[in-house]
Amino acid sequence: MTTTPTDPSPKGGSGLAETDFAIDARQAATLGDAWQAYLNRLRGGEMGALPAALGLIILFIVFSAASDTFLTALNIANLITQSGAICVLAMGLVPVLLLGDIDLSAGVAGGAGAAITALAIVDHGLPWYLAVVGGLVFGAVLGTLIGALVAKLGIPSFVVTLAFFLALQGLTLKLIGQGGSVRVADPVLRGLTIKNMPVVAGWTIAVVAVLAFAALTLLRYRTQVSRGLAHQPLSLLLVKIAGMGVVVLGLTALLSVNRSRNPNFPIQGVPYVLLLVGVLLVIFTFVLSRTRYGRHVYAVGGNREAARRAGIDVDKIRISVFVLCTSTAVISGILAASYAGKVSPSSGAGNTLLYAVGAAVIGGTSLFGGKGKARDGVIGGVVIATIINGLGLLNQASWINYVVTGAVLLLAAAVDAVSRRRRSASGVS
Repeated sequence: MTTTPTDPSPKGGSGLAETDFAIDARQAATLGDAWQAYLNRLRGGEMGALPAALGLIILFIVFSAASDTFLTALNIANLITQSGAICVLAMGLVPVLLLGDIDLSAGVAGGAGAAITALAIVDHGLPWYLAVVGGLVFGAVLGTLIGALVAKLGIPSFVVTLAFFLALQGLTLKLIGQGGSVRVADPVLRGLTIKNMPVVAGWTIAVVAVLAFAALTLLRYRTQVSRGLAHQPLSLLLVKIAGMGVVVLGLTALLSVNRSRNPNFPIQGVPYVLLLVGVLLVIFTFVLSRTRYGRHVYAVGGNREAARRAGIDVDKIRISVFVLCTSTAVISGILAASYAGKVSPSSGAGNTLLYAVGAAVIGGTSLFGGKGKARDGVIGGVVIATIINGLGLLNQASWINYVVTGAVLLLAAAVDAVSRRRRSASGVS
């Protein structure tokens, strides 16, 4: 007898990926009802990205009060560039963490993929896009191997990825050589972190993004109303659209002004890295919240045995998240190499992985699995980059960065543990 895989999400719903204020409002008739439902879920332990968002606001207030240059357009652009690689790697780790697994090799996998990409350009003369494809293929093959060892042989992901963490550093060292480095001189790849879009192009993309978000949101609302499905109040949707517009258009306006200290060399426009992170965020969000695959990921992360009995190929899902993670890690490694201007044997090592895992957890992804969103990696990545950037402007000693970041990560893990306990006590899975 063949078991047909079933979709664990309710018919007509948006899947298990929809959490926080959105899911609270589905049964609410007014904005006030939605707000009350959200408060009830907060009391029940469903914190989502709220702690990270509040923490980010506090950091901005503290650093802007302590430094006159923190909120300048130049520093905000630098902050965005600094956070790019961390945000991308953290997004890649989110699907793995959703299953309750971990990938300790993600950082060095990105470094090895970036080394392969750079060597393909420098030593073999390949165009940048073929070199990037080669790096992504390496990441996909690596993720398949890691996922197979974890899913098929049952080796704990911690052990498997720790072994690859060591081995991949050796691979990068072999490719580049002791004490050597490979320059990232290709203008396209280098320009990801040192160049900006034309001002007109930045405004065009920002306006199109806001209008597309508004159109899709209102179209979905109209479809749900016409079919008699549960839906969010129209007033809430309008608030979300307005908030999206304020953030996107406000940031675009700030980055469109000339932020150069030298009037002879103007610097203005949205950094290309912000566009890349935004595109990846949209893709990850769509895959995790609007596809059957994404709902299966949440189902496996919530209860692996129940998902298996529902007909979901659990091993396939576990392998796929590692493929997704390592492939995304290569993109992160390329961004880091673009920012540094080179790839070295130590690329992706050190604190890279710790920052990325910390970013995902700080953003709201649970280490226990089954809870989290792609946006968590971005919010958490910005939090970590803000700490590093702000303390750097204050000329604080390097050890303070580690202490403060570690304290923030510990606080985020504590919030996650407390929230999980409160959800269990209130009967919420």
